[in-house]
Amino acid sequence: MSPASRDPWLDNVKMVLVTLVVVGHAIGLVEETKGSHWVYDFIYLWHIPAFVFISGYLSKSFEWDRRRLKNLVYTLAVPYLLFEPALFYYRREVVGEGVTGPLWLEPHWTMWYLIVLLMWRLVTPILKLHWLFLPLSVIVSLLGGLWTDDALMMPRFLGLLPFFVLGLHLKPRHLAHLDDVWVRLAAVPTLVGIGIMAVYTDTWAETALLWYDTGYSDLPIDNEIAFQTRLTVMMVGLAGAFAAMALVPRRDLGWFTTMGTATMVIYLFHGFVIKTFLALGWPDFTAAQPILGLVLTILGAVALALLLASPPVRRVLEPFTNPLGWIEERRRSTRSERTSA
Repeated sequence: MSPASRDPWLDNVKMVLVTLVVVGHAIGLVEETKGSHWVYDFIYLWHIPAFVFISGYLSKSFEWDRRRLKNLVYTLAVPYLLFEPALFYYRREVVGEGVTGPLWLEPHWTMWYLIVLLMWRLVTPILKLHWLFLPLSVIVSLLGGLWTDDALMMPRFLGLLPFFVLGLHLKPRHLAHLDDVWVRLAAVPTLVGIGIMAVYTDTWAETALLWYDTGYSDLPIDNEIAFQTRLTVMMVGLAGAFAAMALVPRRDLGWFTTMGTATMVIYLFHGFVIKTFLALGWPDFTAAQPILGLVLTILGAVALALLLASPPVRRVLEPFTNPLGWIEERRRSTRSERTSA
């Protein structure tokens, strides 16, 4: 998609959501600080559903043709094969975390989204055939909580499927309603209400349910109530996702909008920085200064996202996110220069 044809609102949304990914992961460093659980639960109640929805919305054009399958390999499969072991061994050998489990078969930490998105994309031509796949995906999600095997992160593939399918089926004219005055006015109390719900997450749900990767059998909830609770979490997530997206400006915000095209750089590299702060003892500092530690952690996470998406850093790191595409582009440029000479 050329810069002229890009929707600035989508880039703004992507930048907001990937920044919240960094914030959510950074809060894992300060679990003992006051207020961290509330901030964490508030973010995770809706930002993963929003991220998955946008991924589905941007997957509408995927078909089983050679060009798109090649792009899928270049942009998702290859980065997964490279960054999964890179992050695993960085955490184990450099940071000293006791991470275990087979590489690639069981995605580690942030890498789950790459393989799950790849699998969603592969079934996209089927899922977008009819709107009936949307209610069917809700049933699949509810039953997905019975799945306890983490191979290829299937629990998240099944659990978050409705948000991806919804993204496939909603059209620009539907999302245009997010700009309606009444929708934007309702968005604020909606997020406030979700913020209040986040205070009491453990009384009406479990934080683990917000990750969509924990089986019902691993939760202190009866299966019958677990089905109902997951459905409630899904509804809250959907309301929060649309409320947040309604508040994102639709105009081109210049540098911020441009940064929304660098979400893969942010996603793939932020984990290394966060784990470096873990190795440097950041949790010890925040334990001694809980409120200041939480504030600095959130501000630092936002700054990290902006830094990784900044043009100088992006130019250096972007080839690593799509090495095969970068090599092809360099070869084309070289051939073009020889021809013009």
